[in-house]
Amino acid sequence: MNPLSLNIILASTSPRRSQLLREAGFKFEIKTTEVEETYPPETPVDEVAGYLARKKAYASREFIQQDEIILAADSVVILDGVIYGKPLDAADARQMLQKLSGQLHRVITGVCLLSKDREKVFSAESRVQFEPLSDIEIDFYVEKYRPFDKAGSYAIQEWIGLCKISRIEGTFTNIMGLPVDQVYRELLDFI
Repeated sequence: MNPLSLNIILASTSPRRSQLLREAGFKFEIKTTEVEETYPPETPVDEVAGYLARKKAYASREFIQQDEIILAADSVVILDGVIYGKPLDAADARQMLQKLSGQLHRVITGVCLLSKDREKVFSAESRVQFEPLSDIEIDFYVEKYRPFDKAGSYAIQEWIGLCKISRIEGTFTNIMGLPVDQVYRELLDFI
């Protein structure tokens, strides 16, 4: 069976995940249940994204019909063992960007595939090198792009990615919020 012909339920309101799936040719519809993005404090930072993806998938499992697969995902930005999630406000976004400025950090996206009788959780990791950001550049970015729904307070496909990221290791789509290449491979094994 071709993964592009599957009936996928995207358990995410992220416009970036929808865009990536649409551009890759997947058939999907969005159905979500509100989930508090919390995790046990003892969870290792490398496992948080997968934990949250699974939590989102299970919160939406009531939507699964016999021939459907839920796809849920969550991304985290990690610098020096600390997770930088979605900022609370503009001041928090500025603080996060100041910390990421000039640093190499990791982006881990966890994905959960869930059907009536199967579950698969996996993660992808990318490394992102930021060039130094001035306070003027940070203010410009936060005011113009309002990155309040983005882990680490940035999106690689916006100004910051175009002008201030000098290197990535891993896939661009993972940093955007969904490792589409890995999703495709995992779906081949899942079906």
